[in-house]
Amino acid sequence: MKLAEKKFECNTETERLIIRPLKNVDYENWLKEFQNRLPSQYHHDQGKIDMSECTLEWFENLLNKHQELARTDAAYIFGIFSKTEGTHLGMVDFSTLARDDFQWGRIGYTIHNQYWRNGYGKEAVNAALTIAFEQLTFHRIEAHINIDNLPSIKLIESVGMEFECIRKAFIYENDEWTDNLVYYKNSI
Repeated sequence: MKLAEKKFECNTETERLIIRPLKNVDYENWLKEFQNRLPSQYHHDQGKIDMSECTLEWFENLLNKHQELARTDAAYIFGIFSKTEGTHLGMVDFSTLARDDFQWGRIGYTIHNQYWRNGYGKEAVNAALTIAFEQLTFHRIEAHINIDNLPSIKLIESVGMEFECIRKAFIYENDEWTDNLVYYKNSI
């Protein structure tokens, strides 16, 4: 079995969470929790999202895209679920930046805003970093964070990621190039 094929099956559990790739049976739960999002809580929170195009067929195509991204080692996308109720709480993902002599990736994460301030983000990111290092075999994981995104900065610092630098005009978003803080964690 190729390494990338094995990686797509990665998952983990914590005391309260299950972190795993999305499955077809997750559709209704996934859609419901996106629809239940609160209005935007601050400017880095998307808040409510128009989910009208997200039919079951659309979702199945999304899952196929996730599988292809994992198969090609481009990205790994995981759902975050409550262990007791099975509720979809958010997502965490890893993008491969470089392999070979680097084994370098980037983490992204989101918790639906109706579940904020319950510690789910910290718990999920901690567990996901274990997946990244032990199952996906990354050596270095970076988080790229907008300079004014204090909740994300606090979360990433709480899981032991270290500030490295500010990358100027690093990511194009909202019709402009924005500076990002770079945090990192190495496997050793």
